[in-house]
Amino acid sequence: MTNPEHQRLTMGQLFAFFIPLGVSASLVTISHVIINSTLARSSDPEVIIASYAIGLSMLGIIEKPAILLRQTCSALVRDRTSFRAMSKVAVCLLIGMFAAGLLISYTAFGRILFLKLFGVETSMMEAIVDVYRVLMFVSIFSGIRCLYHGIIISHMRTKWLTIGMAFRLAAMYVVSLIFIHTTGVTSGRVGAIIFLVGMAIEAVLSYWEGSKLARSLPVKKEGHGIEKTGQILQFYRPLLFSSLIAVIIGPAINAMLGKTTDIKLAIASFAIAASLTQLVQSFFSYIHQIVLNFYRKDAALAIRFVMTCAFIPTILLGVLGYTPVGPWFMEHVMGVSERLMAASLHTLRVFMFMTLLFPWLDFFNGMIMLRGQTKVMMYSQAANVVVTLSALIVCIATAPGWNGVIGALAQSLGIAAELAVVVYAIRSSSSGVGRRAETAL
Repeated sequence: MTNPEHQRLTMGQLFAFFIPLGVSASLVTISHVIINSTLARSSDPEVIIASYAIGLSMLGIIEKPAILLRQTCSALVRDRTSFRAMSKVAVCLLIGMFAAGLLISYTAFGRILFLKLFGVETSMMEAIVDVYRVLMFVSIFSGIRCLYHGIIISHMRTKWLTIGMAFRLAAMYVVSLIFIHTTGVTSGRVGAIIFLVGMAIEAVLSYWEGSKLARSLPVKKEGHGIEKTGQILQFYRPLLFSSLIAVIIGPAINAMLGKTTDIKLAIASFAIAASLTQLVQSFFSYIHQIVLNFYRKDAALAIRFVMTCAFIPTILLGVLGYTPVGPWFMEHVMGVSERLMAASLHTLRVFMFMTLLFPWLDFFNGMIMLRGQTKVMMYSQAANVVVTLSALIVCIATAPGWNGVIGALAQSLGIAAELAVVVYAIRSSSSGVGRRAETAL
């Protein structure tokens, strides 16, 4: 007999759930455009943008644990008991992130980290640290935002993510105008303040809506076994470790591109192609939430949804890479020169392989999270790193003239390796020896 819940579920409902998530992810890129365009109006834009960019890179590392609260909360919280356990983990995490921020901002450890990890010049150190002293608060508000995003997503109220992002962008634009027309843009700290105001407003809106939903949860949902912080950590820790492993990839690609035959062209073409790929791919980065929220209700419909969306990023990137749209966009919107444009287009075409794989990787990662087998993600991410680094070394040794293409190829092969491990783990755990296979992994 057909489950009546399955009958009520339609493709339209899945799109109504998914599109606001995709829009909010895509709008993130606009927030960085607002900040960079503001900093570009300073008297010394190169130095000021560089100081902000390095501070932002450090934030990206420290903020990683906070972002994972979204998936964890969405997957595990179904009643007030599990939300209390989740909140305890979140509070401990935020305290740890704040402590790390203080350590980086006000001790010699932070300066050593910037010198060794990012290769910062001593003359820029004070400007970068000054930026990070503001950005450290961004990670706290980001953690609050992501915790309540999990509640909002699991209640199918995804429009609130788009609403929150819209208010965030509006606030950032207003603060940007205030700086431009009053005090002026004098340091990278201006960019950090703009970012902080936007993130704080988004966090407040997420808390306002998410806390109402949390209060509406039953005290204890029948059949839901998540009650203690240890159960939350068992799911969360592998996600955290896998994300920390992934941190290696970006710096490794940039470092190896520094060994190509035309270093500046390689790094610049890779950066442009990667930013366009991210712009296209970001909209589809929430497919795992389709699995977490709909797969158990109607697996066939969830798979059909992914089949419908999976090829769109590749098609869009193909339009940019193989039609006049790409050169026009690079020339008139990004201001890219003809030589750099040609190299960027070559790199962009290679990234099509990655966009073909990524939606399916996100789908199968959702399956892994749904089954609570997040430990597998440490191994899949490790496979990604190993294959990416190996591809970089081989390409640099045999074809350094490929320039930015090397980075795109290595990153794409890394995603392929990660997907292969995840698919193998799912197939193994679905077979008769599944649990033993997962333990072996």
